[in-house]
Amino acid sequence: MNLRPNSSAVGHERAALIVEDVSKSYGHAGAAHHVLAGLSLRVEPGEFVCIVGPSGAGKTTLLRCLSGLMRPTSGTVRYGDRAVTEPLAEIAVVFQDYRGSLMPWMKVRDNVAFPLQGLGVKRDVRRRRADESLDAVGLADVGDKYPWQLSGGMQQRVAIARAIAYESPVLLMDEPFGSVDAQARFDLEDLALALRRQLGISIVVVTHDIDEAVYLGDRVIVLGGKPATVVDDLDVDLGAGRDQIETRADPRFAELRTRVLTRIRGGNDSSVRPGAASPVHP
Repeated sequence: MNLRPNSSAVGHERAALIVEDVSKSYGHAGAAHHVLAGLSLRVEPGEFVCIVGPSGAGKTTLLRCLSGLMRPTSGTVRYGDRAVTEPLAEIAVVFQDYRGSLMPWMKVRDNVAFPLQGLGVKRDVRRRRADESLDAVGLADVGDKYPWQLSGGMQQRVAIARAIAYESPVLLMDEPFGSVDAQARFDLEDLALALRRQLGISIVVVTHDIDEAVYLGDRVIVLGGKPATVVDDLDVDLGAGRDQIETRADPRFAELRTRVLTRIRGGNDSSVRPGAASPVHP
Protein backbone atom coordinates (compact mmCIF):
# COMPACT_ATOMS: atom_id res chain seq x y z
CA MET A 1 0.00 0.00 0.00
CA ASN A 2 1.19 3.50 -0.78
CA LEU A 3 -1.65 5.83 0.19
CA ARG A 4 -0.56 8.95 1.98
CA PRO A 5 -1.69 9.49 5.59
CA ASN A 6 -5.11 11.07 5.75
CA SER A 7 -4.26 14.06 7.93
CA SER A 8 -6.18 16.67 5.94
CA ALA A 9 -8.75 14.70 4.01
CA VAL A 10 -10.70 16.70 1.45
CA GLY A 11 -9.17 19.90 2.82
CA HIS A 12 -10.60 19.45 6.33
CA GLU A 13 -8.90 18.57 9.60
CA ARG A 14 -9.92 15.45 11.44
CA ALA A 15 -12.28 15.79 14.37
CA ALA A 16 -14.28 13.68 16.76
CA LEU A 17 -17.63 12.23 15.68
CA ILE A 18 -20.03 13.06 18.50
CA VAL A 19 -23.53 11.73 19.19
CA GLU A 20 -25.46 13.60 21.87
CA ASP A 21 -28.76 12.36 23.28
CA VAL A 22 -29.98 11.00 19.94
CA SER A 23 -33.43 9.47 19.64
CA LYS A 24 -35.08 8.15 16.49
CA SER A 25 -38.69 7.19 15.95
CA TYR A 26 -40.71 6.18 12.91
CA GLY A 27 -44.37 7.08 12.56
CA HIS A 28 -46.44 9.53 14.56
CA ALA A 29 -48.11 9.83 17.95
CA GLY A 30 -49.45 6.55 19.32
CA ALA A 31 -48.34 4.62 16.24
CA ALA A 32 -44.72 5.72 16.54
CA HIS A 33 -42.03 3.04 16.63
CA HIS A 34 -39.19 4.18 18.90
CA VAL A 35 -35.82 2.76 17.79
CA LEU A 36 -33.17 4.84 19.60
CA ALA A 37 -33.58 6.75 22.85
CA GLY A 38 -31.16 9.22 24.46
CA LEU A 39 -28.14 7.60 22.85
CA SER A 40 -24.74 9.26 23.31
CA LEU A 41 -21.26 8.25 22.19
CA ARG A 42 -18.04 9.70 20.85
CA VAL A 43 -15.51 8.46 18.26
CA GLU A 44 -12.10 10.08 18.49
CA PRO A 45 -9.84 10.82 15.49
CA GLY A 46 -7.99 7.66 14.46
CA GLU A 47 -10.14 5.40 16.65
CA PHE A 48 -11.65 2.05 15.58
CA VAL A 49 -15.08 1.57 17.16
CA CYS A 50 -17.39 -1.41 16.69
CA ILE A 51 -21.12 -1.24 17.43
CA VAL A 52 -22.97 -4.43 18.33
CA GLY A 53 -26.38 -5.32 19.68
CA PRO A 54 -29.30 -7.71 19.27
CA SER A 55 -31.04 -8.01 15.94
CA GLY A 56 -33.40 -5.08 15.49
CA ALA A 57 -31.60 -2.94 18.09
CA GLY A 58 -31.19 -0.03 15.68
CA LYS A 59 -27.53 -0.45 14.73
CA THR A 60 -28.09 0.44 11.08
CA THR A 61 -30.43 3.28 12.04
CA LEU A 62 -27.65 4.71 14.19
CA LEU A 63 -25.14 4.36 11.35
CA ARG A 64 -27.46 6.18 8.97
CA CYS A 65 -27.75 9.01 11.50
CA LEU A 66 -23.94 9.11 11.81
CA SER A 67 -23.59 9.33 8.03
CA GLY A 68 -26.14 12.11 7.56
CA LEU A 69 -28.34 9.85 5.44
CA MET A 70 -31.02 10.08 8.15
CA ARG A 71 -31.80 12.78 10.69
CA PRO A 72 -32.51 11.82 14.29
CA THR A 73 -35.90 12.69 15.73
CA SER A 74 -34.11 14.53 18.53
CA GLY A 75 -30.55 15.04 19.68
CA THR A 76 -27.52 15.90 17.55
CA VAL A 77 -24.75 14.24 15.56
CA ARG A 78 -21.67 16.38 15.05
CA TYR A 79 -18.37 16.07 13.24
CA GLY A 80 -16.27 18.39 15.37
CA ASP A 81 -18.32 21.58 15.58
CA ARG A 82 -20.36 20.82 12.44
CA ALA A 83 -23.82 19.31 12.68
CA VAL A 84 -24.26 16.19 10.54
CA THR A 85 -27.65 16.86 8.94
CA GLU A 86 -26.75 15.57 5.47
CA PRO A 87 -23.94 13.48 3.96
CA LEU A 88 -20.54 15.12 4.39
CA ALA A 89 -17.41 14.61 2.32
CA GLU A 90 -15.57 13.95 5.59
CA ILE A 91 -17.65 10.83 6.27
CA ALA A 92 -17.50 7.90 3.84
CA VAL A 93 -19.80 4.88 4.01
CA VAL A 94 -19.46 1.23 2.97
CA PHE A 95 -22.68 -0.76 2.90
CA GLN A 96 -23.16 -4.49 3.34
CA ASP A 97 -24.54 -5.18 -0.13
CA TYR A 98 -21.56 -4.49 -2.38
CA ARG A 99 -23.52 -5.94 -5.33
CA GLY A 100 -26.02 -3.10 -5.10
CA SER A 101 -23.41 -0.38 -4.64
CA LEU A 102 -21.15 -1.17 -7.62
CA MET A 103 -22.30 -0.32 -11.14
CA PRO A 104 -21.87 -3.49 -13.24
CA TRP A 105 -21.51 -1.62 -16.56
CA MET A 106 -18.54 0.38 -15.27
CA LYS A 107 -15.03 -0.97 -14.95
CA VAL A 108 -13.61 -1.24 -11.46
CA ARG A 109 -11.42 1.86 -11.75
CA ASP A 110 -14.37 3.91 -13.00
CA ASN A 111 -16.54 2.63 -10.13
CA VAL A 112 -13.95 3.87 -7.65
CA ALA A 113 -13.37 7.21 -9.40
CA PHE A 114 -16.94 8.09 -10.39
CA PRO A 115 -18.17 9.57 -7.05
CA LEU A 116 -15.18 11.96 -7.04
CA GLN A 117 -16.74 13.82 -9.96
CA GLY A 118 -19.29 15.25 -7.56
CA LEU A 119 -16.44 16.75 -5.55
CA GLY A 120 -15.08 18.51 -8.62
CA VAL A 121 -11.91 16.39 -8.71
CA LYS A 122 -10.11 16.58 -12.06
CA ARG A 123 -10.06 13.49 -14.27
CA ASP A 124 -6.34 12.74 -13.94
CA VAL A 125 -6.52 13.13 -10.15
CA ARG A 126 -9.60 10.88 -10.01
CA ARG A 127 -7.74 8.18 -11.88
CA ARG A 128 -4.65 8.49 -9.67
CA ARG A 129 -6.68 8.34 -6.48
CA ALA A 130 -8.67 5.37 -7.78
CA ASP A 131 -5.48 3.48 -8.63
CA GLU A 132 -3.92 4.31 -5.25
CA SER A 133 -7.06 3.16 -3.44
CA LEU A 134 -7.23 -0.09 -5.38
CA ASP A 135 -3.57 -0.72 -4.61
CA ALA A 136 -4.27 -0.04 -0.92
CA VAL A 137 -6.90 -2.80 -0.83
CA GLY A 138 -4.73 -5.27 -2.73
CA LEU A 139 -6.41 -4.89 -6.12
CA ALA A 140 -3.84 -2.95 -8.12
CA ASP A 141 -4.29 -5.19 -11.17
CA VAL A 142 -8.09 -5.25 -11.55
CA GLY A 143 -8.85 -1.66 -12.54
CA ASP A 144 -9.79 -2.65 -16.10
CA LYS A 145 -12.10 -5.49 -15.05
CA TYR A 146 -15.82 -5.28 -14.38
CA PRO A 147 -17.23 -5.94 -10.89
CA TRP A 148 -19.04 -9.07 -12.06
CA GLN A 149 -15.68 -10.58 -13.02
CA LEU A 150 -14.53 -10.47 -9.39
CA SER A 151 -15.30 -12.63 -6.35
CA GLY A 152 -17.54 -11.34 -3.59
CA GLY A 153 -14.60 -10.53 -1.35
CA MET A 154 -12.88 -8.64 -4.16
CA GLN A 155 -16.05 -6.67 -4.91
CA GLN A 156 -16.26 -5.60 -1.28
CA ARG A 157 -12.64 -4.49 -1.48
CA VAL A 158 -13.63 -2.33 -4.45
CA ALA A 159 -16.42 -0.79 -2.36
CA ILE A 160 -13.88 -0.03 0.38
CA ALA A 161 -11.46 1.42 -2.19
CA ARG A 162 -14.18 3.74 -3.44
CA ALA A 163 -14.81 4.96 0.11
CA ILE A 164 -11.15 5.64 0.90
CA ALA A 165 -10.65 7.39 -2.46
CA TYR A 166 -12.67 10.24 -0.93
CA GLU A 167 -9.76 10.67 1.51
CA SER A 168 -12.39 11.09 4.23
CA PRO A 169 -11.17 11.09 7.82
CA VAL A 170 -14.14 8.97 8.95
CA LEU A 171 -15.18 5.64 7.44
CA LEU A 172 -18.49 4.03 8.45
CA MET A 173 -19.16 0.40 7.55
CA ASP A 174 -22.48 -1.40 7.93
CA GLU A 175 -22.04 -5.18 8.31
CA PRO A 176 -19.31 -4.89 5.66
CA PHE A 177 -18.04 -8.47 5.74
CA GLY A 178 -21.26 -10.40 6.34
CA SER A 179 -21.78 -11.47 2.72
CA VAL A 180 -18.43 -13.15 2.09
CA ASP A 181 -16.92 -16.50 3.05
CA ALA A 182 -14.96 -16.97 6.28
CA GLN A 183 -11.47 -16.63 4.80
CA ALA A 184 -12.40 -13.52 2.82
CA ARG A 185 -13.93 -12.10 5.99
CA PHE A 186 -10.70 -12.56 7.93
CA ASP A 187 -8.74 -10.95 5.10
CA LEU A 188 -11.10 -7.97 4.98
CA GLU A 189 -10.92 -7.53 8.76
CA ASP A 190 -7.13 -7.36 8.57
CA LEU A 191 -7.41 -4.97 5.63
CA ALA A 192 -9.58 -2.62 7.72
CA LEU A 193 -7.00 -2.65 10.52
CA ALA A 194 -4.19 -1.98 8.05
CA LEU A 195 -6.04 0.94 6.49
CA ARG A 196 -6.65 2.50 9.88
CA ARG A 197 -2.95 2.19 10.75
CA GLN A 198 -1.76 3.63 7.45
CA LEU A 199 -4.30 6.39 6.91
CA GLY A 200 -4.94 7.39 10.51
CA ILE A 201 -8.68 7.49 9.88
CA SER A 202 -11.52 6.81 12.30
CA ILE A 203 -13.48 3.66 11.47
CA VAL A 204 -16.90 2.72 12.82
CA VAL A 205 -18.15 -0.79 12.04
CA VAL A 206 -21.67 -2.01 12.75
CA THR A 207 -21.63 -5.78 13.09
CA HIS A 208 -23.67 -8.60 14.58
CA ASP A 209 -20.49 -10.69 14.96
CA ILE A 210 -19.17 -10.35 18.52
CA ASP A 211 -15.82 -11.98 17.75
CA GLU A 212 -15.31 -9.59 14.86
CA ALA A 213 -16.13 -6.59 17.04
CA VAL A 214 -13.62 -7.61 19.72
CA TYR A 215 -10.95 -8.45 17.15
CA LEU A 216 -11.25 -5.12 15.31
CA GLY A 217 -12.18 -2.54 17.88
CA ASP A 218 -10.29 -0.21 20.16
CA ARG A 219 -13.73 -0.02 21.75
CA VAL A 220 -16.92 -2.03 21.48
CA ILE A 221 -20.18 -0.18 22.04
CA VAL A 222 -23.13 -2.40 22.94
CA LEU A 223 -26.68 -1.29 22.19
CA GLY A 224 -29.58 -2.74 24.11
CA GLY A 225 -33.15 -2.16 25.16
CA LYS A 226 -36.26 -1.18 23.24
CA PRO A 227 -35.80 1.58 22.29
CA ALA A 228 -32.05 1.11 22.21
CA THR A 229 -29.42 3.04 24.09
CA VAL A 230 -25.76 2.41 24.99
CA VAL A 231 -25.61 -0.33 27.65
CA ASP A 232 -21.83 -0.81 27.58
CA ASP A 233 -18.78 0.97 26.20
CA LEU A 234 -15.91 -1.46 26.43
CA ASP A 235 -12.21 -0.70 26.01
CA VAL A 236 -10.48 -3.54 24.14
CA ASP A 237 -7.02 -3.92 25.65
CA LEU A 238 -5.59 -6.43 23.15
CA GLY A 239 -2.86 -4.17 21.77
CA ALA A 240 -2.42 -2.77 18.29
CA GLY A 241 -0.91 -5.83 16.59
CA ARG A 242 -3.90 -8.15 16.10
CA ASP A 243 -3.50 -11.61 14.57
CA GLN A 244 -6.38 -13.82 13.50
CA ILE A 245 -4.96 -16.90 15.26
CA GLU A 246 -3.00 -15.55 18.22
CA THR A 247 -5.41 -12.78 19.20
CA ARG A 248 -8.48 -15.00 19.08
CA ALA A 249 -6.65 -17.63 21.17
CA ASP A 250 -5.76 -15.07 23.85
CA PRO A 251 -7.70 -15.70 27.12
CA ARG A 252 -8.33 -11.96 27.34
CA PHE A 253 -10.13 -12.13 23.99
CA ALA A 254 -12.46 -14.75 25.46
CA GLU A 255 -13.10 -12.57 28.53
CA LEU A 256 -14.01 -9.56 26.43
CA ARG A 257 -16.17 -11.64 24.13
CA THR A 258 -18.04 -13.05 27.14
CA ARG A 259 -18.70 -9.59 28.52
CA VAL A 260 -20.10 -8.33 25.21
CA LEU A 261 -22.30 -11.41 24.78
CA THR A 262 -23.60 -11.08 28.32
CA ARG A 263 -24.44 -7.40 27.81
CA ILE A 264 -26.27 -8.20 24.59
CA ARG A 265 -28.31 -10.79 26.46
CA GLY A 266 -29.15 -8.20 29.08
CA GLY A 267 -27.09 -9.45 32.01
CA ASN A 268 -23.97 -8.63 33.97
CA ASP A 269 -20.66 -10.41 33.65
CA SER A 270 -18.66 -10.85 36.85
CA SER A 271 -15.95 -12.87 35.07
CA VAL A 272 -14.32 -9.76 33.58
CA ARG A 273 -11.57 -8.42 35.79
CA PRO A 274 -12.63 -5.32 37.75
CA GLY A 275 -11.28 -2.16 36.17
CA ALA A 276 -10.20 -3.95 33.00
CA ALA A 277 -12.88 -2.35 30.86
CA SER A 278 -14.76 0.89 30.69
CA PRO A 279 -17.97 1.28 32.67
CA VAL A 280 -21.27 1.99 30.99
CA HIS A 281 -21.21 5.55 29.71
CA PRO A 282 -24.26 7.71 30.29
